[in-house]
Amino acid sequence: MTSIFKAACIQNSASNDLMASLEQAFDLSNKAIAEGAQLIVLPEFFSCYSIDEDGLHLSPYPEDEHPALPLFCKLAADTQTFILLGSLAITAQSGKIFNRSYLINEQGQVQAKYEKIHLFDVNLSNGEMYRESDACEAGSRAVITNMPWMPLGMSICYDVRFPILYRTLAQNGAGIISVPAAFTKTTGIAHWHTLLRARAIENGCYIIAACQAGHHGKAETFGHSLIIDPWGEVIVDGGEDVGFVIAEINADRVKKARSKIPSLEHDRDFELKINQSV
Repeated sequence: MTSIFKAACIQNSASNDLMASLEQAFDLSNKAIAEGAQLIVLPEFFSCYSIDEDGLHLSPYPEDEHPALPLFCKLAADTQTFILLGSLAITAQSGKIFNRSYLINEQGQVQAKYEKIHLFDVNLSNGEMYRESDACEAGSRAVITNMPWMPLGMSICYDVRFPILYRTLAQNGAGIISVPAAFTKTTGIAHWHTLLRARAIENGCYIIAACQAGHHGKAETFGHSLIIDPWGEVIVDGGEDVGFVIAEINADRVKKARSKIPSLEHDRDFELKINQSV
């Protein structure tokens, strides 16, 4: 298969109505596939996301009962498309949920799963409060999975602030890293583009970051879904509105970027000295 293919970021705006949110995401995915996308990447919690006085609403399900999985597995098989479900809320034995991402292959089978490792807890100056750890159980495994074009490394949203995860994925062969997100507008304005471009540059890889957009009860997400090339250039930016963006991905550009700046091969051990007198 050729090293060149088309990928799409879906930028939907989920609510606490799971079926309506799924319908919107499914429709946008179909439209992107009709325009030639061979890999679809959906945002974090694309099927249900809302915050109100009672807290975070995600409509969790046991994995074998979540309505998003059969819906998108069938779409992938019918269209022979790879679909990355940015994340779903999956019930855990602890009583919390896993924030779990899925890659469905072109045969409609779940090929890989990744559970978000880093959880976002913050009190913002504008009064917004997010306590992901109240609802979610952290994952503990980094994941790389093969695709026809190059290996894909998986991450979710807040993970982007932890460069060692991305370096580990790149040093173990990932040429693309997915970053599905529900990034807040406040932090998105400040850091979204910079963080994602940095992860692409540091690792000589493509970054595909689908982010929700709009209002979700008391929450507001940033949008601006991005596809960034291995040199750190933004190929497409989804802006603030619901929709999707498509870009051409070329595996050869990963090889070229890493050959020009082979920093992934140049790690060295070092000692840390604190308050050492000269």
